[in-house]
Amino acid sequence: MKILTIIGARPQFIKAAAVSRVIQSQQHLDEILVHTGQHFDANMSAVFFDELNIPEPKYNLDISGGSHGEQTGKMLIKIEEVLLKENPDLVLVYGDTNSTLAAALAAVKLHIPLAHVEAGLRSFNKKMPEEINRILTDHSSDILFTPTAAAIKNLQNEGIDNSKILNVGDVMLDATNYYGTKAEEHSSILTDLKLTPKGYILVTVHRAENTDSLTRLKSIFDSLEKLSSDHNLVIPVHPRTMKSLKAIDFSRERSKIKFISPVGYLDMMMLEKYSKTIITDSGGVQKEAYFHKVPCVTLRDETEWTELVVNGWNFLANSDNLFESFSKAQKIKFSDVDNIYGDGDAAFKIVDKLLQYPTSI
Repeated sequence: MKILTIIGARPQFIKAAAVSRVIQSQQHLDEILVHTGQHFDANMSAVFFDELNIPEPKYNLDISGGSHGEQTGKMLIKIEEVLLKENPDLVLVYGDTNSTLAAALAAVKLHIPLAHVEAGLRSFNKKMPEEINRILTDHSSDILFTPTAAAIKNLQNEGIDNSKILNVGDVMLDATNYYGTKAEEHSSILTDLKLTPKGYILVTVHRAENTDSLTRLKSIFDSLEKLSSDHNLVIPVHPRTMKSLKAIDFSRERSKIKFISPVGYLDMMMLEKYSKTIITDSGGVQKEAYFHKVPCVTLRDETEWTELVVNGWNFLANSDNLFESFSKAQKIKFSDVDNIYGDGDAAFKIVDKLLQYPTSI
């Protein structure tokens, strides 16, 4: 079976690494990687391929920037060209980015079976472009690999055929388990930044809902600046956030916050694991905080990882209640953490299903 895997953003590289490693061990599966170029910066893309030992993509579409519609449209055109040339038996996509949606639309219009890893997530906020990407991709897919029981329920509530759904657990847990030792052995990020384990707070801010609204962004960073009076804050700065910080005239030079360039997966894992608290708007970092048993505050009004909030492992916050949520997070005790994201064998379950799947529908 020829599988064409389409990825384009940092979280997808991590998920694909876990699954591709298992695919490569199967002689009956042939995987072709396509990188849309959505994340093109070396610190956001190339370093992940190097660290995670992901095979060099056969195609790099070099599509980045532009509006959501422009970017998705360009990807759709280029991906369709690749599909017509390669004629794969199945297209494999991850997550909820514009790359995901473009690949899904290209596959379904050419009647090529589509498998979606991380299906069924819902924030129930359709103003988020990621929410639209998730819904359209799920309803276009022939195989839906869900990470949680809640995701299955979401799909069933939307009328998706239960026979298409398989709960495999979260592939990011696979990656965390597999690369954890490598990170400990090879990352020197704590020493380089002169950070004491459990002596700092890790912050990431990159989502459009926070960076596109300059008023919201200013309010968030005003709160973070106040928090930095009593705590050491470390922020790997996303390119989008950097641009918006300049627009609000935020002075990094006068700030007590330690701003650093985006880091690779292994360094990020170490920063997460040894932070005393994580403040983030990233879906992936929310889960990684849980994997590492680190208290987490999420800078959003809602999250697609609802089980983390329901079970008290994560607290939603905006600038108005950041300090309150931060205080609550410090009281989290991880002694009785439930195994809500599976057993770390999601990639094996995914590949086993792909091996059983017919090559046409």
